[in-house]
Amino acid sequence: MKPTSEKLFDLTGQVAIVTGTSRGLGQYFARALAKAGADLVLTSRKRETLAEFAAEMEALGRRTIQLDLDVRDEASIRRMAADAEAAFGQIHILVNNAGCNIRKPALDVTWENWNQIVETNLRGSFFVAQAVARGMIAQGYGRIVNIGSVTSVCGYAGLAPYGASRGGVRQLTMSLADDWGKFGVTVNCLAPGWFQTEQNKMLYEDREWVEYLIERIPVKRPGEPHDLDGAVVFLASEASRYVTGQTLLVDGGITTGATRATVKPQP
Repeated sequence: MKPTSEKLFDLTGQVAIVTGTSRGLGQYFARALAKAGADLVLTSRKRETLAEFAAEMEALGRRTIQLDLDVRDEASIRRMAADAEAAFGQIHILVNNAGCNIRKPALDVTWENWNQIVETNLRGSFFVAQAVARGMIAQGYGRIVNIGSVTSVCGYAGLAPYGASRGGVRQLTMSLADDWGKFGVTVNCLAPGWFQTEQNKMLYEDREWVEYLIERIPVKRPGEPHDLDGAVVFLASEASRYVTGQTLLVDGGITTGATRATVKPQP
């Protein structure tokens, strides 16, 4: 049965896992899904950091559980998926948000730096998706939203391992979409542009850098977290039922290649 237009973005009765919800964009993704009707599985490496946010979501009328999750630990991933299914029965949505970054010139990146970033952002995304997808495949329905970045498609100095991991997430998304589409599970990548987060807030303290950035964004401002609300709800809902394997850039247009020169009018 086709959903009616007013139900396309309605997540009432659905359950969403959002990883990395102790702070930052993960909380905005979870809040957007909750406002659309979804109940929530909130995760963090330290479950106690989730209490205040969980109370906010419950005040919206949503059911929540809070679970420990270290995406670099396979046993932790499997335990989280099992506990989420035990609590709610079915998981309909996964937002694979947990991630990390270390900014360094490429010559200064250590073996440990590389492993921390790539294991968290890329390997973690795969094994969380794998663990949750088992139940989605069994029920014949699922929406997986991997969180990428503008660095999934563009390269930036000082972000070599981070860009490699996010580019990998984009490729992973396409492979999983092909693997699991026949089971009713869609897999897409939501790639934010330049948003201020805990990971990059020091950049936004540099006024000259911010001006440089804004000049290259066609809409003339960095992203604000609520700019992502519509995109994550779209990819988690029936509105995107025929969309899979795609990377949706929410970037103000910076990936149009906006390093444009000022052209003086001709006399």
